[in-house]
Parts: sequence; C-alpha cells; structure tokens
Amino acid sequence: MARDRFDLIVFDWDGTLSDSTAHIAESLQAACRDLRLPVPAPDAARYVIGLGLRDALETVAPTLLPADYPRLVERYRYHFLSGEPGLALFDGALEMLQSLRAAGYFLAVATGKNRVGLNRALARTQLASLFDATRCADESFSKPHPAMLHELTRELGQENDRTVMIGDTTHDLQMAINAGVTPVAVTYGAHRPEPLIAMQPAYCATSIAELSDWLHANA
Repeated sequence: MARDRFDLIVFDWDGTLSDSTAHIAESLQAACRDLRLPVPAPDAARYVIGLGLRDALETVAPTLLPADYPRLVERYRYHFLSGEPGLALFDGALEMLQSLRAAGYFLAVATGKNRVGLNRALARTQLASLFDATRCADESFSKPHPAMLHELTRELGQENDRTVMIGDTTHDLQMAINAGVTPVAVTYGAHRPEPLIAMQPAYCATSIAELSDWLHANA
C-alpha cells in the first residue's frame, strides 16, 4: 500500500500513549521527599519525563552526591511500581494503533523508560504485537540525542524523511529534529502546549482522537 508522506510512525510511551505523567511526577517528588531533598514543583517534575532515569534524577536533584543516586533510583522505582498496575492507555490509543497497523504503517516506540519497564508496560497493555521495533534509554542515548530514532530507522529499513516521531515533550520533538525526522506534538501529556508549539512541529494534537484523524489524513 502506497502512503503519501510516512512509512514509519514512532511513538513516545509515557504521556503519549500511556496516561502516566501524573504518577511519574508524583513518584519523583516522593523519592526526593524520602531522601529529604528539595521536592521539585509539579512542572519541574513533569519537565524531566521522557529523559532517561539517571538524567531525570540529576535534573530534579542536582545537589545529590553521585554516590547517592542509587538510593534515589530505588525510592523512585518503589513509588512508581506501587502504582503502575493502575496505569492505563489514553482512551482511543489502542484503536488508533490497531487502525494504523491495519493500514500498513511500521510502528515503533522510542522511550525514556528502561527495557524492563517498557516490556512490563507492553505486557500489561498487550500491545507488544503492534510494534515492529522499540528503543529504550538504557540501551541507547537518552533523548534528545537522535540515536534511538536512527537505530529504529536502520533496523526497519526506513528513511528519515519518511518517519514521524510523536511525543508529549520538548525532548521528543528535539530528538526528532536532531534525527532529521518529522516531529508531531501532543499537548495532553507532560509538557505544556506553549513550548511544544514554539518548536514548530508538523502538527499539535490535543487528544488521541485528533492525532488519529491527522495521521490517517496526512500520513
């Protein structure tokens, strides 16, 4: 099936497909509280979502000694995992992915999660079979480095100019720009609309329904 513009559609996970940003931010705040560190404000905690965990923690807790980061990681994972079973996909995300798959697009994930965390999320949501490839921050460079997207395009034999990256953070959009692929933003996740719009993505969706409609009409 010939497509007008794209062959490969890459999604971020948290805040783009999974309604998890509030829980991640609260887990980061709780981990800092456990270690009696300054607790980041909600916007600051949400800003680092999408980065690899170490980069995120270094940003929210810059005064912590490097030797103490494993303790902060452990406390973050404790709080995150305690609420993870209650996390769900955004309404319409499953149907959107199924319709794109049926239309013949290659689908992939590029996420700041680690491999264990993404595999657990894919198993919980039963989405693994819908994706042709996935990349995580612990097996590549963290966003906004372009490596994850370059690795995905090479693995799937796709061209950068026929690839779109969809995400809810400026980290996602900057990664797309750095990789030479088309950035598309969603405004229902971690970052506020204004900085996303300022990066001039090809489209800015306010809901899964809008994103799905745009992809089917323009991809």
